[in-house]
Amino acid sequence: MNATRSPRRHPTRTDRLLAVGGGLLSGYVALAVADLLAGLIRHESGPVTAVGDAVVDRTPAAVEQWAIRTFGESDKAVLLSGIVLVLGLLAAALGLLALRHRAAGAAGVLGFGVVGALAAVTRPDSDSALDALPSLLGAAAGALLLYVLIGRLLASEAGEPPHEAARADRRGFLLVAAGAGVVATVAAALGRAVGPPSGEAATASRRALRLPRPASAAPAVPPGAQLDVPGISPFITPNRDFYRVDTALVVPKVDADGWRLRVHGTGVTRELSLDLRELMAREVVERDITLACVSNEVGGPYVGNARWLGVRLADLLRRAGVRPPSEGGPADQLVARSVDGMTLGTPVEDVMDGRDALLAFGMNGEPLPFDHGFPVRMIVPGLYGYVSACKWIESLELATFDAYDAYWVPRGWAAQAPVKTQSRIDTPRSFARPAAGQVMIAGVAWAQHRGIARVEVRVDDGPWREARLGTEDSRDTWRQWVHPWQAAPGRHTLTVRATDGTGVTQPERRTDTMPDGAAGWHSVVVTVES
Repeated sequence: MNATRSPRRHPTRTDRLLAVGGGLLSGYVALAVADLLAGLIRHESGPVTAVGDAVVDRTPAAVEQWAIRTFGESDKAVLLSGIVLVLGLLAAALGLLALRHRAAGAAGVLGFGVVGALAAVTRPDSDSALDALPSLLGAAAGALLLYVLIGRLLASEAGEPPHEAARADRRGFLLVAAGAGVVATVAAALGRAVGPPSGEAATASRRALRLPRPASAAPAVPPGAQLDVPGISPFITPNRDFYRVDTALVVPKVDADGWRLRVHGTGVTRELSLDLRELMAREVVERDITLACVSNEVGGPYVGNARWLGVRLADLLRRAGVRPPSEGGPADQLVARSVDGMTLGTPVEDVMDGRDALLAFGMNGEPLPFDHGFPVRMIVPGLYGYVSACKWIESLELATFDAYDAYWVPRGWAAQAPVKTQSRIDTPRSFARPAAGQVMIAGVAWAQHRGIARVEVRVDDGPWREARLGTEDSRDTWRQWVHPWQAAPGRHTLTVRATDGTGVTQPERRTDTMPDGAAGWHSVVVTVES
C-alpha cells in the first residue's frame, strides 16, 4: 500500500508576501521573454504594445480627448505605464491565488498570454501567426516560474519543525527567484538590443536618402513673416518641436528601399505601384504648409508650420486615370492607409482642386523624421490632419464616403473636416505677471487655404484693436501678429480673434474639438505689476 503524502505546511504572512513577489517576478519574466521574442519577430507583436493598441482602438473618443488634453504628447507613455501597472497588480493577485491553488495561478498567467496573442494577431498590420508567439511563450515562461516558485515556497510537509521548514522553503524560493530575475534581466536587455532587420535597414535607408532638388521651389520666407517678438512661435517650426498626435504606440520604421505605394480603387483606370525612387523621379515641389490637429483646443499647441518637399498628389491620381467628382469621377473619397493599419479619408475634390496637396518625403530640408511619417506622408492644406495627413503611407484607394468609413468616423468624428479659422496668444502667457508699461501681445493665426486677413485684440471689455500682421508667406501658412499694449497695473483679460481671407471672422462661442474641430476666441488672464 502506498503511503499517504502529508499535507503541506500552512502559509504564513511572510509566505503571502513572498507569493506576491513571486507573482510580480513571474510577470516580469513573462514580459522580458515576450519582448526578446518580439525583438526577433516584430516589435509591434510585444504584448504591452499589442494590448495598448487594442485599448486605443476601443477607447471612447471622449476619453481619448481627455488623455490628449491632460497628458499631451505623453499620452502614449502614460497608457503604456498604466498597462504595466495593471499587469503588475494582476500578477501580484495571481501570486496570492497560486499560494492556495498553484495550478490556477499559473493558468491565470497563461490566460493573459492568450489575451496578448489575440491582440497581436488582430492588429491591422499583422500578417503572420508568428505575432502570437511572444505573448504565448512569454506567458508560458511566467506560468512555469510561478508554479515552481510556489512549489518551492511550500515544499516542506506539515509536521516538520516549523521554523526550520519555513527557512528551507524560503531559501529555495529565493534561490530560484534570484536565478529567474537574472535571466529575465538579460532577456530584457537583449530584447532592447536586438530587432528585426527592417529597423536597422530603415534607419540606414533614411541616413542614405538624398532628397532631390525641387523643380518648383518654395519662395524664401518673406521679410517680416517672422516678427521680432520674444515668446512668439517661430514662423517655421523645427522638426524636433513639431507636434505629434497619432495612435502609434511604437513608431513604424519603414525601410525606404523596400517601400512601395499602391494606387487603386473605384475610378482608377491604371493601377499604380511606385517605389520611393520612382516617386522622387516625378516633378518635385517644395511648399510651406501649416498643419493642425483636430484635437487642438482653442489656444492649443497642436499646430505647426513646416517646409515640405514632395510630389503633387493630384498629378499622381490623374496619371492613374482618376477624375474628381466635378469632372464626373465616381469616387469622392481618397482612403489613405498607413503601414500600421490606420486609415484616413480625404475628399477627392479637395485633393484635385489645384491646392498643393502633396505626397511629402522631406520636411524642413531633411528626409521626414520617423515620428512624422518616413518615408512618405500626405499633406493637404486646409484640412485637419485626421482627414488628410496620413503618415507612413503605403496605399491610396479611391472609394466613396457612402461605401467606407475611415478609422476616426465610427469613433464620432466628422467624415469631412476643413480647418476652422483660429488665432492664439503666445505672449504674454496666461497668469503671466508683466511689468506696467508697454507689453507686446503677440501670437499666430491660421486659416489654411483661405489665409488670414485681419487679427484683432481686446483688453478686458474694451474695444477691439487691429493687430499688426506679419508678412504673408502664402494662404496655406499661419501668420504672426503683434499688438503693443500700454498695460496698467491690475488683473486683465486679453482676447484675440481673426478674420480669414474670405472675410469670415471666427465666432466667439467656444465649441469642443469633436466632431470637426474647436472654435472660439482665445483669451489669457495676466496680472500687471506696478
